[in-house]
Amino acid sequence: MKFTLSWLKEHLDTTASVDEISEALTDLGLEVEGIENPAAKLSAFTLAKVVHAEQHPDADRLRVCKVLTDEGEKQIVCGAPNARTGITVVLAKPGDYVPGIDVTLSVGNIRGVESHGMMASERELELSDEHDGIIELPSGEVGQKFTDWLAQNDPAKVDPVIEIAITPNRPDALGVHGIARDLAARGLGTLKPLKTDQVDGEFACPISVTIDEDTQGEGGCHVFAGRLIRGVQNGPSPQWLQDRLRAIGLRPISKLVDITNFFTFDRNRPLHVFDADKVNGNLRVHRAKSGETLVGLNEKTYTFADGQVVISDDSAIESIGGIMGGLDSGCTEETVNVFLESAYWDNVQIATTGRALKINSDARYRNERGIDPGYNMQAIEDATQMILDLCGGTPSKVTVAGAVPDVSRAYKLDAKRVISLVGMEIPESEQRQTLTALGFKMTGDMANVPSWRPDVLGEADLVEEVARIASLTKLQGKPLPRMTTGVPRPILSPIQKREQIARRTMAALGYNECVTYSFIDSASAALFGGGQDATMLANPISSEMSHLRPALLPGLLQAAARNQARGFMDLALFEIGAAFSGGEPGEQHLQAAGLLVGNTGPKDVHGASRPVDLFDAKADVEAVLSAIGAPAKMQVMRNGPDWWHPGRHGVLCLGPKKVLAVFGEVHPKVLREMGVKGPAVAYTLWPAEIPLPRKTVATRSALAISDLQPVERDFAFVVDACVQALDLVNAAAGADKALIESVRVFDEFIGGSLGEGKKSLAITVRMQPTDKTLKEKDIEAVGAKIVEKVSKATGGVLRG
Repeated sequence: MKFTLSWLKEHLDTTASVDEISEALTDLGLEVEGIENPAAKLSAFTLAKVVHAEQHPDADRLRVCKVLTDEGEKQIVCGAPNARTGITVVLAKPGDYVPGIDVTLSVGNIRGVESHGMMASERELELSDEHDGIIELPSGEVGQKFTDWLAQNDPAKVDPVIEIAITPNRPDALGVHGIARDLAARGLGTLKPLKTDQVDGEFACPISVTIDEDTQGEGGCHVFAGRLIRGVQNGPSPQWLQDRLRAIGLRPISKLVDITNFFTFDRNRPLHVFDADKVNGNLRVHRAKSGETLVGLNEKTYTFADGQVVISDDSAIESIGGIMGGLDSGCTEETVNVFLESAYWDNVQIATTGRALKINSDARYRNERGIDPGYNMQAIEDATQMILDLCGGTPSKVTVAGAVPDVSRAYKLDAKRVISLVGMEIPESEQRQTLTALGFKMTGDMANVPSWRPDVLGEADLVEEVARIASLTKLQGKPLPRMTTGVPRPILSPIQKREQIARRTMAALGYNECVTYSFIDSASAALFGGGQDATMLANPISSEMSHLRPALLPGLLQAAARNQARGFMDLALFEIGAAFSGGEPGEQHLQAAGLLVGNTGPKDVHGASRPVDLFDAKADVEAVLSAIGAPAKMQVMRNGPDWWHPGRHGVLCLGPKKVLAVFGEVHPKVLREMGVKGPAVAYTLWPAEIPLPRKTVATRSALAISDLQPVERDFAFVVDACVQALDLVNAAAGADKALIESVRVFDEFIGGSLGEGKKSLAITVRMQPTDKTLKEKDIEAVGAKIVEKVSKATGGVLRG
């Protein structure tokens, strides 16, 4: 967005310098990208007067001039045809840089005659392309700075041009008046009120406008207003308007077109003018049919797709709604009857159509970001008055189709909340004054949002506006208050702590963490009890992400398959995350899952590599459960889900309904469907199912250590082959809970002299005394209790 300083001052009464305005704009969020200040490159040049001019003795086209300067009379050789006695000129002295020819002058010798400077032309000073002669000034004093003379007599030539970057959320700053409003709110001047004209139509508009039903409102055109102006005299614009447009990089075309460009940049209000004599009948806003075409004002042909919004007369398409007009109905210098249009379009539709047709116009740029719907009807009045002032003519009454949408809304201004969030002491009166200066209307503590601010959509945006105007550069760092004494309240919840500990424990066991998508394909979900309609996504990214995952194992198995396809056969992977039993809130739970595939490790000189088995999974899951606080005594059951091997898995639980984890081999059918080459063992645990401790304290319990010698004794029992080792271990440990520290199975023997259906389990019992050293009779008494407990629980007998 470009504008000149004089243009800005048409809306802002200010004495601020260009540098002050530039600094304020950037601080307000309207970042200044560049400033072109013509006065800077012209500051060295002064005015001089030619007091005598004569023919060069050795050149027919050169003249030797005596020039009166502020340093006295100088001799200058000049080749301009208009170099003559008595004219006031612009002087460049030796040492001055001339931008138009990119030369720093020095004293020269031209055909044997010394020349002390140069009398400049407009092109040499980059004022225009004129170079047929040197500049002749109608007035001016010798020695006066040329920039001062221009400021008094032709200020447009030294008018600074400011270019700012506009973020998509600030369409109001795409007009000079909106920029002036921000600067006035900051305190850099006073915003001048807009002159609002009301033009009385002298006759009914003979061109009616309509909007098709499927194009009215959202996704199309909200309101379309227009009026006919008869008897206009089109032609070159006045110099002030041409200078203003040229300064921001636009080429003046004609009065009618330049007026619409003026409103585009002055008020962020794109308008369009049709040559009414080229319009056949009435105008209709509708959706184009595929294959229809239009030659735009840029003389390019555009082919429309179904649904794109256009404006047509009774015979053909005449304009692309809100983006570009058509060449056939465009205004020329011969135009005498003009139809002026002011419409409010759906910005998403504008963006979609403009992108599809690859049109980048000023109208599209503004309409897709959002213009002021509340200014739509006043815009046609203001533009009509300007056309009448510059072109003459007789206006009709305004014809309207559709209605201006109601965009009114209000949000509460919480002054204390603003201070808390911004971090600055901004009085409530200043906050209200800021919003009022930006166009908000305050009703009590409610701020009514102006129609030109589509970006303000909540209370947080009010805070941002107050902070933006107050300037966050005024924020001052303050030391944090001293922490209170004592132990602070824990921040993490128990489940969060368990998740953290489980992640660290599994990584320490040698697993690599995976982070997989929460979405999997229907077939994989069905293998693990999912895939129902309740967990199906309404708009999946792809067919491979159609359902919420019922477990973490599908993602880990897919990751293993991908790694095996790349030659990595031995894997240890884990993931902690949510799994879903349904699609409603609350139908999800936290899981931790681990997967072992292949062998335990590479071969080495110290031992052989072996395939992983379910005991590897059991050891790891027990380690994780222990780390996150699960009870030491858990039951092992065999009623796991169908995706586990029916005879090689276990369910760790506290009673039949309190399942903490499942471990074992993955079912071969599942491995085959998932493309994983076995062996593969895994485990899944549910951290939330582990009971919380009855008492929670911020400190750890005291470490209990006995300095008495522990005692270990081995026992071997003959039991039925169906007896689980865990039942035997639990029975032995219960013989004396205070004295027995641990019970561990160290051998299993089947066959031989034991007979059919029998096995031998050997255990080591570690006894740790706390008050006195154990004597032999004490050890024997505990041993007798162990044999009794095991026999009663398992039916086993002590092996001889």
